[in-house]
Amino acid sequence: MSTPHSPFADLAAIVPAYNAGKHLSGVIQQVERYVPRARIVVVDDGSQDDTRLVAERAGVVVVAHPQNRGKGAAIRSGIARAQELGVPLAILLDADGQHSPDEIPSFVARQKETGADVVVGNRLLDAANMPWLRKATNYVTSAVVSLLAGRRVADSQNGYRLIRLDHFKKFPLTTSRYEIESEMIIRAGRAGGKFASVPIKTIYAGEASFINPFVDTLRFLRMVGRSFFW
Repeated sequence: MSTPHSPFADLAAIVPAYNAGKHLSGVIQQVERYVPRARIVVVDDGSQDDTRLVAERAGVVVVAHPQNRGKGAAIRSGIARAQELGVPLAILLDADGQHSPDEIPSFVARQKETGADVVVGNRLLDAANMPWLRKATNYVTSAVVSLLAGRRVADSQNGYRLIRLDHFKKFPLTTSRYEIESEMIIRAGRAGGKFASVPIKTIYAGEASFINPFVDTLRFLRMVGRSFFW
């Protein structure tokens, strides 16, 4: 049985990264407590800083996009590479330090307890430090996504999640931006996936967000419309 500071034998990590050189080394060092570097997949999504160099020097698995294609495209590339590593599970977390790697054992324990295909982190149980607009948006989008997936997911926009890699071979993922997080839940639910959640904290360190509220809302709505034809 894994201890809190030894790698899990059946787990990979997927870290989509865009201009994340400032934080990436520290994130890798923390993730390595639970996932060996040979199973940490960093997807450099066309960064203009030293993200790729930091990842290569750290000795992790690096997937590089020549140009920025979006978080969804990075996640799709990361999942495809993780599926080649021969482990059943992968944890997805951001490269900017907003997800604490020390919560990885909670995701693994919850998956073992429930047999879930997707374990999604839930920030809304302790959302005092979350901006009110983001909180309200999360409640609304989570309700819509849960309805479309046929599964209750309290914090559907949370990118910190654990997935069973075999389940994600049953269907395609097609979106390229932030709507990927909703698409994953909808498609996984419609494919009969079992869901669970764990409470997590999110660290807001004043980093600039790459989310465009107007554009990404339109992308979400377009994804919702298309989902009726999946």
